[in-house]
Amino acid sequence: MRKKIYIAEDDKEINQLLSLHLRKQGYQVNQSYSGEEVLEKMEENPSPALLILDLMMPGMDGLQVIKRVREQSKIPIMLLTARGTDNDKVIGLGLGADDYLVKPFSMIELISRVQALIRRSTDYGKIEQEIIIQNGDLEFHTINQVITKNGLALALKPKETQLLSILMKNPNRLYTKAQLYELVWNMDYLGDSNTIMVHISRIREQIEPNPKSPTYIKTIKGLGYRMVKHEN
Repeated sequence: MRKKIYIAEDDKEINQLLSLHLRKQGYQVNQSYSGEEVLEKMEENPSPALLILDLMMPGMDGLQVIKRVREQSKIPIMLLTARGTDNDKVIGLGLGADDYLVKPFSMIELISRVQALIRRSTDYGKIEQEIIIQNGDLEFHTINQVITKNGLALALKPKETQLLSILMKNPNRLYTKAQLYELVWNMDYLGDSNTIMVHISRIREQIEPNPKSPTYIKTIKGLGYRMVKHEN
């Protein structure tokens, strides 16, 4: 049986393009052009394999739809966002979205992420248990892939979240720049230390009381970085 995907996107051109490419991949697609419309359809059939949801829609926006859907369903939700809406992306993930793509995006990446979300939620057949990894006033929420400080979600980019979560999972462990690069970017490290340095700097701006004198992420000169364990 073909897996069903719901789309809620008010831009007709994007909606049609998404539908066309997903159908080519063998999915059954149900198109909606507003938050209200997709919720009505989900009342009739509450168990699609995936919901692709535009963040900015007239009337009921994507954040409101996520809240309503999560009251009764754990289906995977992919959020489509416009540039310059980092705070809304963080809120969306915090409310229960599983992934997001920033417009404009490539259809190849979208299809890849759709397949990964559906595979994780259906083919593996496992109910994922929420694990919260704590270090001081930082918390990493494993299901939604959100990191909070003092209960407030940080506006981290995906690679920054992945990088910080690796360090949080293994406090006091030294990671070389090469190890971090290969874990996060999934590519061989060719000596591009600037990429790691820039991402660490951005993370420190959000988690450190004084980024110039960090207490969480320590630089081990000539080697790499480690996350200092703090009392919870």
